[in-house]
Amino acid sequence: MRMSASSDVRRDPVPFGPMRVVVAPDKFKGSLSAAEAADAIARGLKAAGASPDVCPMADGGEGTLDALVAALGGMVMGVIARGPMGVPVRAHLGRLDDGTGVVELSQASGLRLVPPAERNPLLATSYGTGELIKGALARRPSRLIIGIGGSATVDGGMGMARALGIRFLDAERTEVPPQGGGVLERVSTLDASRLDERWSAVEVLVAADVLSPLLGPDGAASAYGPQKGATPEMVEQLERGLKSIAGVVERDLDVEVIDAPGAGAAGGAGMMLMALGAELRRGAEMIADATRLRDRIANAHLVITGEGCLDETTGAGKAPSLVAELARAAGVPCVALVGSASTVDGFDEVRTLLEHFRGDADESMARAAAGLHALAARVASDRR
Repeated sequence: MRMSASSDVRRDPVPFGPMRVVVAPDKFKGSLSAAEAADAIARGLKAAGASPDVCPMADGGEGTLDALVAALGGMVMGVIARGPMGVPVRAHLGRLDDGTGVVELSQASGLRLVPPAERNPLLATSYGTGELIKGALARRPSRLIIGIGGSATVDGGMGMARALGIRFLDAERTEVPPQGGGVLERVSTLDASRLDERWSAVEVLVAADVLSPLLGPDGAASAYGPQKGATPEMVEQLERGLKSIAGVVERDLDVEVIDAPGAGAAGGAGMMLMALGAELRRGAEMIADATRLRDRIANAHLVITGEGCLDETTGAGKAPSLVAELARAAGVPCVALVGSASTVDGFDEVRTLLEHFRGDADESMARAAAGLHALAARVASDRR
């Protein structure tokens, strides 16, 4: 699948030396990390005589911790936290050289942690992410970055907030059971009197992979619930629950967050974090700033980005969309190498592993690195 370049994109020939190519893909979910994808693309470019500048991307989901540590320096620490279905999991925290703490929601509450047959957003909880936040706060960070992409949950961030000391009470003033999205409608009161005092003492930035609304057809339940295991009946229940708890949050914390962009990120965790005073930003932009991606693109002849599945959600704030925006602003063509694609909007050209492997989806995933190597070499050769 290909798209011809728009007329305002620079296509100057390379007068001297190799073609300079910024390589800035996101992860290929189920196949390659962003770093692995970038390495495969870079090797293909080198084989074709191009000069790659490797810059693995992330957008708040998986890989955000690694991308920030790689760009800014720091360390990663192993911890144990509660997984989405309540089973303890091995997770990681980050601390950057400037003292910033980094938490990645997908480490403890990620969809990747739950086998497809066990996914159930009525039960899945973000409690483990709250445990990671507490672990980061215990290290007295100068500020805290929380990446919230890739969740298995649609609990409105209730589990995470509970771990931080928030109490959720029903109509009888009894604490609501510590479950997932299935108990949202039971919450009638929020008690923040026991919120971890360290939370309010530090600046908290939230890196969101999408800026989705909380409610409606593009919201946390309807748009993202099915991939987390929700049936149509579950989606309706979760939608009611999110609307109900959001009203409680706004009333008891005296904030307005229901209509805020990004409130629906991570099954409503974006809403809860903003209600507790965090600042939500587009995760891909935070990574781009940390890696000086704009400056690197300005000095390139070509940009290559990519992800596993290029679809309508890509433009909702994910990394490849931002990479294409930055390339377009700099007048540099941007090619997307992806697993599969249902759209080509925003890119000068799209090439897929599915086409490369003649429609064999299993081979596309199993041999993704080899496929990206071949596609990148072909792109470089075609543009000389």
